[in-house]
Amino acid sequence: MNKEEAWIHSYRAFFIFAITLLFPMVVIAQQNPSISFISKEQVVEIGDRVEVKCTTQYANDYPVVWIKVNPDNSNNNLFISRGSTINIPHSRYSVRIEMPSNSHYPSSTNILTIDRIQEVDTGRYLCEVITGAGSFIKAETDVFVRIPPIISDNSTRSVITTVGADVDLYCYASGFPPPSVSWRREKQRLIPAIGALYRGNHLVLRNVTKDDRGTYYCVADNGVSSGARRSVGVEIEFVPYVTAERSRYGQALQYTAILQCHVESFPSPSIEWYKDGIPLTDNQHYEISIFATSEEFSDTSLKVNRIEKKQYGNYTRKATNKLGSDYKMIELFETVNVVCPPACDPFLNFANAGHGLFPSASVIFTFLVIFLTIFR
Repeated sequence: MNKEEAWIHSYRAFFIFAITLLFPMVVIAQQNPSISFISKEQVVEIGDRVEVKCTTQYANDYPVVWIKVNPDNSNNNLFISRGSTINIPHSRYSVRIEMPSNSHYPSSTNILTIDRIQEVDTGRYLCEVITGAGSFIKAETDVFVRIPPIISDNSTRSVITTVGADVDLYCYASGFPPPSVSWRREKQRLIPAIGALYRGNHLVLRNVTKDDRGTYYCVADNGVSSGARRSVGVEIEFVPYVTAERSRYGQALQYTAILQCHVESFPSPSIEWYKDGIPLTDNQHYEISIFATSEEFSDTSLKVNRIEKKQYGNYTRKATNKLGSDYKMIELFETVNVVCPPACDPFLNFANAGHGLFPSASVIFTFLVIFLTIFR
């Protein structure tokens, strides 16, 4: 090989070496930026720390931004960072950039870190590479925060209806995972025509009766915390229903008798007592008492003092509300012997049996027996 051929051979070797060295740089200069990886969706607990990663290729000269999407208004998205610079005054966010050691194929990983996760951090996050004015490439991922159920305000709170109507109860709940909704009744009572439990947002009670009234519970559960519960009051208006402890009461002349009845009604009724069709009022012969034991139950009694012959007969107890009325008839009849109670109450009979300011002989005898029994 002469001197000229040796020079040509050396030149070719140098050219090949230079091409081999420079070719990756030429290829790199001709590559467009791209996003090769973004983290998969994550489900986290409140208070956790989350890292979302976005790996780009050939994008070292382009700005990379993190954005939290506003699902209701895309023009109001939250721009979290540009490069490693945080754009919002929030100490829970930080961004770091990791660069690989291989410089022939430049790539970088932008890592968004969110500390002390809160409910507001749930949403979609975008990694965007800005390639020019109005042009960009992007990748997205979701972060889901496990949120306890919350029963919505548009759920039913209470219902007032009448016997025979259909009742619709609605219950809606939010949270993550999406909660399931079920219905129960207070005191483990059965839901009419359904049973102990109904699953679903919409509970329908058909052709309701007064026995269907009460409290129904909407329960929302998604496995986060203890769930949520709302009580729904169902009030059913119905005609008064009157019951009597006894249909006949007996008592001796000049002694006291107490006639008693119970009333079930909604709305609350007006209550009246009658003797032979004539309405009674409080006076020296009669005392009327009414006790509301709950919003729908009342007890009433008619006390007949120092019974005279004319006071024996039929008494009627009547209850009325806007839907109608009901009544029960009670007979007061004469007995030879004194009926106790209430006639044996010496304090009651002090005035009743004595016919005046002084007690009768029978009352004095009763006091004497009690005294000797106690102090013997």
